[in-house]
Amino acid sequence: MSQRLELHPDRLFPTDPAVRDVARALYAEIAGLPIVSPHGHTDPAWFATNAPFGNATDLVLRPDHYLFRMLYSQGVALTDLGIGVPADQRNPRAAWRILGENWHLFRGTPSRMWLDWVFTQVFGLDVMLCAQTADLYYDTITDALATPAFAPRALFDRYGIEVIATTESPLDDLAHHAAIRADNAAGVWQGRVITAYRPDPVVDPEFDGFRANLARFSQITGEDCLTWSGYLAAHRQRRAYFAAHGATSTDHGHPTAQTADLPPAQAEALFAKVAHGSFTPAEAELFRAQMLTEMAAMSIEDGLVMQIHPGSFRNHNAALFARHGRDKGADIPIRTEYVHALKPLLDRFGNDPRLCVILFTLDESSYARELAPLAGHYPCLKLGPAWWFHDSPEGMRRFRHATTETAGFYNTVGFNDDTRAFLSIPARHDVARRIDCGFLAQMVAEHRITDWEAAELAHALTYGLVKQAYKL
Repeated sequence: MSQRLELHPDRLFPTDPAVRDVARALYAEIAGLPIVSPHGHTDPAWFATNAPFGNATDLVLRPDHYLFRMLYSQGVALTDLGIGVPADQRNPRAAWRILGENWHLFRGTPSRMWLDWVFTQVFGLDVMLCAQTADLYYDTITDALATPAFAPRALFDRYGIEVIATTESPLDDLAHHAAIRADNAAGVWQGRVITAYRPDPVVDPEFDGFRANLARFSQITGEDCLTWSGYLAAHRQRRAYFAAHGATSTDHGHPTAQTADLPPAQAEALFAKVAHGSFTPAEAELFRAQMLTEMAAMSIEDGLVMQIHPGSFRNHNAALFARHGRDKGADIPIRTEYVHALKPLLDRFGNDPRLCVILFTLDESSYARELAPLAGHYPCLKLGPAWWFHDSPEGMRRFRHATTETAGFYNTVGFNDDTRAFLSIPARHDVARRIDCGFLAQMVAEHRITDWEAAELAHALTYGLVKQAYKL
């Protein structure tokens, strides 16, 4: 027998009635603020073409590695979900039924919370997903997606998204972004979709296809990217191209936060090694470290905000990577050090207010010990929100508890959904707003801040700080 599905209006608020009342009042003031999504991995083609999403599986399941990593952990083959299967051989309804049969696996997880919001608030479903309701869900969602009200641009507008940033490689021609900007200029649609510069494929010597990527980099820019000067010039050129397509930020997904500041001759010699494939793992790490500092120098020149997302052991499951490729839910957090790692970059640029570096971590032990003290001192540093594995109610609470007393609120940058799953964006932002209102309400109840300060902070954490930090 299917169970009723409804969202409690006080979900995620503190349990103490007096504190809950304060949280509820704060949330009422900011719940309807526009969504600013400064970094994520949604597909710009969705908004360029405005083509229907197709079916429930293509919209909800296939883009969301949170979902299929859990299913895989319980023995579900990715091919049964249509992952790694040619489009004409997929069975999206069968994949959705697998999700319904296994929905209990997501009890207590952020995925369950986000998707319950999507199911109720977007599609009006009022029974819980399970094996018996899987077809109802699939048909309801798929039928809705065929209507104009559920086209990508209509959903973008419905949920008050003011701006969303996607993430592209320097090798991307940004054709979808150009199409969106053309429609903006023609008055066809006014949604703001911008890009962000993610140079990992041409910065990480251990990235699959790195040497071929350098050749492509040369072809695109007309620079000789097998020379150090040409390589740096190519980055400057592509950064300018991305900025012309709306980019206000760069993003760097390195294994560590290590930076370096080599003398020019040593940097050039190191580049010669990595460009010709004759490098050791230590030299690959040193080159990535040097390039973070080079990117910081370029950010001072062109004003792009710099994001550093370190600390993930990418594609940990070797067999899965060999069969299905990157980004299939097998990335695992690792211990990450920042104090020594960032010092070369900070020695050179840490006191320059023209630079904004936003730091993220998957290693929560570093928040109070390293990241909050660093951001609480250096003018160029800000703390990104709880990220990826910690993008959850408890992760968000731990972030505030660990960082606020040393970095304050104003050395953080609001919320960042960082997702491929489009409709989880409003759901994730709602969770973040509720958690922050609960945290602020507790501070009011403890007489650590006043109610009017909490109201100002709730607005800043929801809207103001992200726009300021990302120059939006």
